[in-house]
Amino acid sequence: MHSQKVKDFLIELQNEICFALGDNQGEIVIRDDWKKSDANRLSGNGSTRIIEKGKVFERGGVNFSDVSGSSLPSSATLVRPELKGMSFRAMGISLVFHPKNPYVPTVHMNLRFFSAGEKVWWFGGGIDLTPYYVFEDDVSHFHRTCKDSLDNLSKKYYPKFKNNCDKYFYLKHRDEMRGVGGIFFDDFSELGFDGSFELIKRVGRSFLPAYEPIVLKRKTVKWGSREKEFQEYRRGRYVEFNLVYDRGTLFGLQSGGRIESILMSMPPVAKWTYNYIPKKNSPESKLYKYLRPIDWVSLDNVK
Repeated sequence: MHSQKVKDFLIELQNEICFALGDNQGEIVIRDDWKKSDANRLSGNGSTRIIEKGKVFERGGVNFSDVSGSSLPSSATLVRPELKGMSFRAMGISLVFHPKNPYVPTVHMNLRFFSAGEKVWWFGGGIDLTPYYVFEDDVSHFHRTCKDSLDNLSKKYYPKFKNNCDKYFYLKHRDEMRGVGGIFFDDFSELGFDGSFELIKRVGRSFLPAYEPIVLKRKTVKWGSREKEFQEYRRGRYVEFNLVYDRGTLFGLQSGGRIESILMSMPPVAKWTYNYIPKKNSPESKLYKYLRPIDWVSLDNVK
């Protein structure tokens, strides 16, 4: 019964997001419903919605999956390693939108529900923003929307989840954050099922109010080859994080997940330029001062 409630909500959310950022933006959204049956690894089904070479999004993907397996990978839970190897069920929605215009930020969201064995369950997820050119009011709006979605449950969650996000989306080998953060949580069950599910619903429903206004505001800003080259260079950081650190990607690969759905998060074009250093005081150089923990709600320590 619990699983069906979660599944119904996630599918409804997938439809709402695809309409708002796909159909409503004049994009062609390709629907790919799939089933997976592997007695030794994963079985289940899902629906992947993809935008390729669109008017607003160079690539966008919103994936729903509901899979079961006989052996839970270690990447699924950090705080309960004793669950490794147990039978499990995992369902979730995962999305990434890579915009065409470099002045529109990339966005990522993941919401998931895990159950292991007969009695253990938890939620996880989050939303984060990865701009190439930072507009402080956009980032502040994004964070305030995330905060508002959580405050009615408890004012402790936004600062806690923001701190989690800042730490999680940190590239150790680059000594910088992937973007400007958001919220991130995992292994969450402290409010009981109903309360924890309510938190997931609040986070999911905050996505469009947090991101869509930024898209509408910035998608018509003029850009040229300089901005595109910088966007593609910074997309390389996105690839590095997903393939080296991201637990969702690692879980999918370790558990025998559907590769096309796992790798839909990758940008369509990314590049690595040897020893690249942006020109001093250039628009590109300004990004780097933001790739650290910042109090975006009050903007106290941006300068």
